[in-house]
Amino acid sequence: MKLLRYGSPGAEKPGLLDADGNLRDLSVHVADITGATLDNATLTRLRALDHSTLPIVSGQPRLAPCVGGIGKFLCIGLNYSDHAAEAGMQPPAHPILFFKANSAIVGAYDDVYLPRGSTQTDWEVELGVVIGTPAKYVDESTALDHVAGYCIVNDISERHFQTQLSGQWTKGKSCDTFGPMGPYLVTKDEVADPQALTMSLDLNGTRMQTGSTDKMIFSVAQIIAHLSQLMTLHPGDVISTGTPPGVGMGQKPAPIYLKPGDVMKLAIEGLGQQRQTVHQDP
Repeated sequence: MKLLRYGSPGAEKPGLLDADGNLRDLSVHVADITGATLDNATLTRLRALDHSTLPIVSGQPRLAPCVGGIGKFLCIGLNYSDHAAEAGMQPPAHPILFFKANSAIVGAYDDVYLPRGSTQTDWEVELGVVIGTPAKYVDESTALDHVAGYCIVNDISERHFQTQLSGQWTKGKSCDTFGPMGPYLVTKDEVADPQALTMSLDLNGTRMQTGSTDKMIFSVAQIIAHLSQLMTLHPGDVISTGTPPGVGMGQKPAPIYLKPGDVMKLAIEGLGQQRQTVHQDP
């Protein structure tokens, strides 16, 4: 299934995209798409519905972040071998973990705003993993059993804030609108292998990032197993798993950073597309 949330901020409703590309309303069956509705029993019940009988949502409503009420927004840095090489850094021995503020989360087609003082805001197309059942002290062989599904994340990053304002990467990762998510939560039964997904990001019609999740240094299963040794992963938690090469700071002969009017288009195989227009925060 392709689960989604639609509507204006604060008034989102649950829905799904049917096999014919119609947006269908799920409000009669679940209150929202959150950790509370991502357990196996609920997903099985929703999958068993006759989707053709669900009300079609008219018009073109805003597609909200595909998961609501997110508890933790965890991110893995330098997790692609080719991106580490691009950055001139050695592959890490263990997954690099940082957190992104939940207040950064927006929908897949929402506008992105450059914060005041920004000079180096960058893009990063990433595979997002949404936890469906609690994971604590799990091993790699069972880690994917705890996944509800997958989505696209744009891990937008202000590089000066990230590296020059002292402290940790979170400063450059958590600005408002820096976490576009969705458009859909694609349940794991529709993703045969999360380590075999092509991904891309275009800036103003020019391809900047092309990659595949087969270049991950740490697989989705390894990441979940590792994090579960450190903290309990709860239903609705989101893990963003790293980006392939082609980010702005790695461009040659000089870095390229986002400016007002830029348009980013992201895609991951089987997970849909995102599109964001960049503006200056007043």
